[in-house]
Amino acid sequence: MKKDLGTKPFILPMPVLIIGSYNEDGSADAMNAAWGTLCEMDTVALYLSEGHKTVANIRARKAFTVAIADEANMISSDYVGLVSARTESRKIDKSGFTVSKSNHVDAPVIDELPLTLECALDYIDEKSGCVYGKIVNVIADEKVLDESGNVDLNKLNPISYDPASRSYFTMGKKVGKAFNVGAVLK
Repeated sequence: MKKDLGTKPFILPMPVLIIGSYNEDGSADAMNAAWGTLCEMDTVALYLSEGHKTVANIRARKAFTVAIADEANMISSDYVGLVSARTESRKIDKSGFTVSKSNHVDAPVIDELPLTLECALDYIDEKSGCVYGKIVNVIADEKVLDESGNVDLNKLNPISYDPASRSYFTMGKKVGKAFNVGAVLK
C-alpha cells in the first residue's frame, strides 16, 4: 500500500554541488548547494537564495564553477554550506580546500574536487531565484576517468543529499545499461 507524504522535495538522489565564485576583493568563495540540476545539455540551473554571498558574486563576475562533491571531501564540502562568506572571510582556508583560477571563466576551481563545470552566467530568474549558467567547459581529474576518457561514477564517488534524513549518501553499484535493459520487453 502506498501512503501520501504531502509536498516533499523527493526527486532523489540530489547531487551535492559546490559552487565557486570570487568575492569583490578577488578572494575565492564556495558554497554547498543541493538544489541544482542540468536543464539542458549545456545549461545548469541552481536554486540559490538571494541572500547568499555567492549570488552577489555571480551577479558581479558573471561566472561560477560547479564542482561535484565526493566522499573524500565530504567534511570540507559540508563546511562551506555551514558558514557564510559574509561572516567568515577565511572560509576557503578553514575548509581545507585550495583553489586555482579557471582557464575559461572568472571563477575559482576547487583543486580537491575531481569534477568541475565551468559556467558563464546566462541569467537569474528574479521570481524563483534560479541561477542559469551555460557550461563553457568541464574539467576532470584523470583519476576519475575510465579507459575511454569518460567520468566513471565509481571512481568519482559523488555524494548525494537526502532532504528527509538530512544526510549524505554515496552512489551504489551499476545495476544495468540504460536504454538497453528494457529491450527484453520489446
